[in-house]
Amino acid sequence: MSAALAWAILVPLIGAVLCLLSGPRGERWIAGAAIPGTLGPVCAVAGAVGTSGTLRHAAGGWGASLGIDLRADGLAAVMLLAVGVVGALTCAQAIRDQRASPRPGGGVFSLWLSAWAALNALVVSADIFNLYVTLELTTLTAVGLITLGGDREALKAGLRYLLFALPGSLVYLLGVAILYGMYATLDLTALGARLAPDPTTWTALALMMAGLCLKTALFPLHAWLPPAYVSAGSTVSAFLAALVGKGSFYVLLRIWLEVLPAEAAPRAGQVLGMLGAAGVLWGSLLSLRQRRLKALTAYSSVAQIGYLFLVFPLGVPSAWPSAVYLAISHAAAKASMFLAAGAIHRTLGHDELDGLQGLAHRLPVTFVSLALAGISLMGMPPSGGFVGKWLLLRAAIDRGQWGSAAVILAGGLLAAGYMFRVLRSAFLPLPREARLHPLPRGAEVAALALALLALLLGVAPRVPLELLRVGLPS
Repeated sequence: MSAALAWAILVPLIGAVLCLLSGPRGERWIAGAAIPGTLGPVCAVAGAVGTSGTLRHAAGGWGASLGIDLRADGLAAVMLLAVGVVGALTCAQAIRDQRASPRPGGGVFSLWLSAWAALNALVVSADIFNLYVTLELTTLTAVGLITLGGDREALKAGLRYLLFALPGSLVYLLGVAILYGMYATLDLTALGARLAPDPTTWTALALMMAGLCLKTALFPLHAWLPPAYVSAGSTVSAFLAALVGKGSFYVLLRIWLEVLPAEAAPRAGQVLGMLGAAGVLWGSLLSLRQRRLKALTAYSSVAQIGYLFLVFPLGVPSAWPSAVYLAISHAAAKASMFLAAGAIHRTLGHDELDGLQGLAHRLPVTFVSLALAGISLMGMPPSGGFVGKWLLLRAAIDRGQWGSAAVILAGGLLAAGYMFRVLRSAFLPLPREARLHPLPRGAEVAALALALLALLLGVAPRVPLELLRVGLPS
């Protein structure tokens, strides 16, 4: 069963290579076949972890430290499932969009499947250098996806993404090099056992965390993120915001849980918590000022990223499941919102908030998707966002972190404010002069499925929360 860890990486990687060798029509078929082909081993890994505990696989028969060890505990299994389900739905939407395009371009699915393979490899990597390699692969494929449109704004956004992401990677790699020079191991578990509390170790860990914060777009290092999401195509934005942005946070959480010495956690946690709180408030305020739906959705990602960092000052060993649950709920809801924004843009020719009057009568499924995704972003029941925020709020109150609790509540109110801007006029009568373009059949299905997934995470949270705790401290 441990071989399923390798197949979760190999299937999308083989699909990416085959897509390069085929034309636009052929790559659609290959990508379509790669979706169930990847979901199969992902589900097998999750099932094995849930029944038997942590799963390990030595790639090529060579274990650490000479070879590459793949490992899936509960955290990895949940992230694999989130990447698999959200990645499958957004990829299916991209296939439908390319089929409907009058001038379908090639190459998109090779990049898409490469990014999917890199994310799966990142989630199951068990050493800090492989985490760097897979994180860089996700960055490079993300840049390619952003610039696929070929227009000036997309190229500028892709270059900005690259110029911010690469320094973050290099700073992280410098920290890795220092730790390897000191302790002669890259394995997460071995490092956690060997680290000594000295200035060089603190410097290396600080460099690694600073690089990961930059790549995650934590406030105030977020300026590059919204333009990238706005300039990319809607399906690409959905994939990036939902999954690629979570990769660096996942790496940071892994290092915090398994490597960081306990004596360093309180001070570092306070710094990250303050930046996260500022991100929640600043990202929400910027969202309220936007005039376009896609820009509003992009800036709200800054706020949602901030929530994830509120977990660090709360005592991660017991509070971290709330951040992970928020991350996967946000992935489903944010992907749904970007896909809905794309449907609105194709119907109207724009996504200006002032032009949405009456559109819910013509696109009821799209606006139901927006409403359900908004419920999760606001943290209202029943939704995955509510479960994650409730766990986070309860942990903050239990530890007397009243500032964090206030930020969580304020962020929910601000999210309600910008979601109300989206929905307030959509159900009014449609203006007579409105000229709407017909939307192809099935164009709204993926957005609705993702919104329902965000809702389902709130209705049935017990299974994923129990799976999360397999193999890691509670």
